[in-house]
Amino acid sequence: MKKAIFTLSLLVAGMLGFNAMAQEVGASGPSIKIDKEVHDYGTVEQGGNGECTFTVTNTGTEPLVLQMCKGSCGCTVPTCPKEPIAPGASATITVKYDTNRVGPINKTVTVTSNATNEPSKMIRIKGNIVAKPGEGGTTTPTN
Repeated sequence: MKKAIFTLSLLVAGMLGFNAMAQEVGASGPSIKIDKEVHDYGTVEQGGNGECTFTVTNTGTEPLVLQMCKGSCGCTVPTCPKEPIAPGASATITVKYDTNRVGPINKTVTVTSNATNEPSKMIRIKGNIVAKPGEGGTTTPTN
């Protein structure tokens, strides 16, 4: 019985090791990693700075090309690097939110690339825009 358990243990360990090697071999090509999933602006005064950045790193073995960065609405404007990102290198995605709209922020940016691990990656911005003191401000729907 002990011999059967030992043999079964060796068989399972061998299969796990083979599976790990197969995954490593399949990991070639461009691979995307972004420094954060969400940027939280916190509370921003109306008309304040609505710009933030996300750092994109190519953790793969071939150049990473960001084909498109698209905001979920016209108030969220992302700018992606045009040049390919070499293996091991990083670049910056800049996102500009229109802070003239008072109210909560909860928007997404979809990053489309040639990455083998995540060809379509969503990042998010959130926060709250408050009216300037003395102006009262009206809430504009941001959806």
